[in-house]
Amino acid sequence: MKTINKVTLIGAGAVGAVVASSLTQYLGKSNVQILADGERLNRYKTEGIYINGIFQDFNYVSPANAQKTDLVIIATKNLQLNQALDEIKNTLKEDTIILSLLNGIQSERDIAARYGWERTVYGFVLSLNSIHEKNKIECTNRGTLYFGEKDNSITPRITALKNLFTSAQIKNCCPENIHLEQWKKFLINVTFNTLSALCRSTYGAFNLSVMQELALKTGSEVIQVANAENVPLTHQMLEKDIELMCSHDPVGKTSMLQDIEAGRETENSWFCGTIMSLAEKHGIDTPVCRMLYSLIKGTEESEKYVRTLKAK
Repeated sequence: MKTINKVTLIGAGAVGAVVASSLTQYLGKSNVQILADGERLNRYKTEGIYINGIFQDFNYVSPANAQKTDLVIIATKNLQLNQALDEIKNTLKEDTIILSLLNGIQSERDIAARYGWERTVYGFVLSLNSIHEKNKIECTNRGTLYFGEKDNSITPRITALKNLFTSAQIKNCCPENIHLEQWKKFLINVTFNTLSALCRSTYGAFNLSVMQELALKTGSEVIQVANAENVPLTHQMLEKDIELMCSHDPVGKTSMLQDIEAGRETENSWFCGTIMSLAEKHGIDTPVCRMLYSLIKGTEESEKYVRTLKAK
C-alpha cells in the first residue's frame, strides 16, 4: 500500500502554515519541507512563524536545495501559482502527489497541464478561520481538508492521503463528488469573500439582513452559472452557507478582506472574474457579479494610486 512519509509545502500563509504545523508534528521536522526563496526564505528563517502565539519549528528550504517527496501541497494564492509550479520541480518523483489547496476551480487544471493528471488530485480547505498579520497567525478553527480524484474514484493515493491526514489529526473528507464540494466552496469565495472585502465586514456582519440580502443576490448568479456547468448547486446550499458564515468567530475575517486591508492584490479574477467568463460562455447575465468585480478592481487600483502619490 502506498504511504506518504515526506511532504513538501509551498505557501506558508494562513492555510499552509496551519496544515504544515500538524504534518510537522506527526512526521517530524526533517520530513516536512517548506519551500521559499530569496527574501521570503531569509524572513522565515530570521523571524519565524507563530500560530496562536506558539513558534513553529519549520524546515525551510530553497527550491534549489529541496529534496524529492511523496506529496507536494500547494497553498499559495492563485496569483503565485505559476511561480510555485516552477519552484516545486525538484521535489517531484514519478509518483509524487500534487495537492492544491487554492481557492477557485482552476488550479488543478493548471497543475495537470504542467505535471499531468497522474500526479494531480483535487483539494481545498473549508471553514479554516484564521487571521494572518506579518509572521503571526491566529487560528480559531483549523477547518476540514477535502480531497479527491478527478473521477471521484478511491485510488491507493487517495487512501494514502486519508491515512496521512487522519494520523496527523487533520480533519479531512473524501466526498462522493469532489467537484460539487469544490463549487460549494467556490460559492462561498465568490459571495462572502467579495462582499466582506467591499463592505469591510467580519463574519459577524453576515447576521445583518442587508448583508444576507446581498449574499442571496450574488450567490443566485453563481448557482445559475454552476447549473449551466452541470454542477447541482442549490439555493438551499446558499442558505446553509449564510448560516455557516454566521457561526464563525464574529470578528474573524475572510482572506480577501485581509488582502484588501494589507494592500495586497486579491483573487478577484479567480472569483467574480471566473463567474463572468463562464456566464458569457453560457449566455447568462450576471450583473451583480460584474458590479462586484469592478468594485474590487476599482478598490485595488485606487489604493495603488494613493500609495504611488504618497511615495512621491
